[in-house]
Amino acid sequence: MKDMSLRKRYVPFPNNRKLVPKRCTIFIIKSFLIAICLVASIYLISNVHLFNKYASSAAGVTNKLAVENISKEEEKTNISHILFGIGGSSKTWNNRSRYSELWWRPNVTRGFVWLDENPQENEPWPETFPPYRVSEDTSTFKYTCWFGDRSAVRIARILKESFEIGLSNVRWFVMGDDDTVFFTENLVTVLAKYDHNQMYYIGGISESVEINVLSSYSQAFGGGGIAISYPLAEELVKILDGCINRYHYLYASDQKIASCVTEIGVSLTKEPGFHQMDIQGSPGGLLAAHPVAPLVSLHHLDVYLLHPLIPSMSRLESVKKVIEAYNKDPSRTMQHSLCYDLKRNWSLSVSWGYSVQLYPWLMNARELEMPMQTFKTWKGSKGPFTFSTQPNNVEPCKRPIEYYLDQVVDLQNDETLTSYSTIAGINKQCENQNYKPALAVHMVNVTTTILPPKVWSQAPRRQCCDVINDEDGIRSNLHIRIRGCNRGEMITPPFYDKYGEFAYFQRFVR
Repeated sequence: MKDMSLRKRYVPFPNNRKLVPKRCTIFIIKSFLIAICLVASIYLISNVHLFNKYASSAAGVTNKLAVENISKEEEKTNISHILFGIGGSSKTWNNRSRYSELWWRPNVTRGFVWLDENPQENEPWPETFPPYRVSEDTSTFKYTCWFGDRSAVRIARILKESFEIGLSNVRWFVMGDDDTVFFTENLVTVLAKYDHNQMYYIGGISESVEINVLSSYSQAFGGGGIAISYPLAEELVKILDGCINRYHYLYASDQKIASCVTEIGVSLTKEPGFHQMDIQGSPGGLLAAHPVAPLVSLHHLDVYLLHPLIPSMSRLESVKKVIEAYNKDPSRTMQHSLCYDLKRNWSLSVSWGYSVQLYPWLMNARELEMPMQTFKTWKGSKGPFTFSTQPNNVEPCKRPIEYYLDQVVDLQNDETLTSYSTIAGINKQCENQNYKPALAVHMVNVTTTILPPKVWSQAPRRQCCDVINDEDGIRSNLHIRIRGCNRGEMITPPFYDKYGEFAYFQRFVR
């Protein structure tokens, strides 16, 4: 009986009248729910157009903001984002301004030359000069370096005074001297590799070990140029004055800047294209073997210890000649290429836009890449340097034949022709028979395509070159073609008995 009562309670039999009210209730509830769903559906359908309209509008605003943000993020660093601070003085500027005029571009480059006092009022300030500012008085600052000059304090504060001017849209502060020449397009290429929203301290060290020992291997030398990102400058100016006083015993302005940057905890990012040029004598050997990096700056161009870039020219004219090539192809300027003339067993080293060296014997790539020591250290010793060098042999038969830039010509299809000629007196005669055909070459013509700046955002690789042997050509001219190296291509000469007794001797002279 108990089981039967449970069954009657839970199983809806049609003949059971007591269950009918319950079924009606369920039916009413279901109908009510269906009605609600129907009304909601009609409401949604009737307003779907309105929802789409609002959704489209919101999406449009979002997309617009996204595009604006992307465009801001994708705006690459350009020359307008750099503020130059050039250290000068009223005594040196009249002469050294000639070098600033070579690279300064009115209404394009931004910055100032900072002088110790106002220039003479009766002489108008040329528009081709960077605008000038007079540095603040630094007589209250402490300076105790007995062999130095107090101007180091004033020059060190150029960053602070430049920052406090408050110019807009500045990403980088770049400082240099009044005898520094900047190759601005290459400078932009280098700085564009780095996130300007981070704290960066960029530059190069001295070429002479003795100067780095005196100063520091971890400092950017001011003459070669110092690049400081805005966020680092923002922090640096807060401590700079007190920091300069803390390092009162340091000799130079760039030493003081480096010490203050160290207190913030930022390390030097070295770029090989910044050249302090702390050397005496001819820079030919150094620049003929330029590292695989954009040429950014050259310093000490007006110092008597450093010879003109090109022999037989004045200091200024030789720099103008190099800039003539730079204006045609900035990225390729002084880029090093190696090639061989296997028909005559010659080795050739090309520094585009500067010089060509012809060795009348075969040399391996390691020797060709190494700078020939045509110079001494800044203090006049024979070394060491912060890079490897090979001896500059006095004997004529152990020296290459040198050619220097003569002219640059534009060709079709974004190509250039550069010509390099011998200079009287620099190539001494050699009686060796191997030298005679080489001495007959008085000009080297080099053709190549313009090198796009984007190559410097890739892994650096020296470009290859070929010697074009024209049977009907003039023996006094040599034609070289520079090109990108092919996959798997190597600069390897065939070192075996074929290259002869003279070349074999050359391998062991050192």
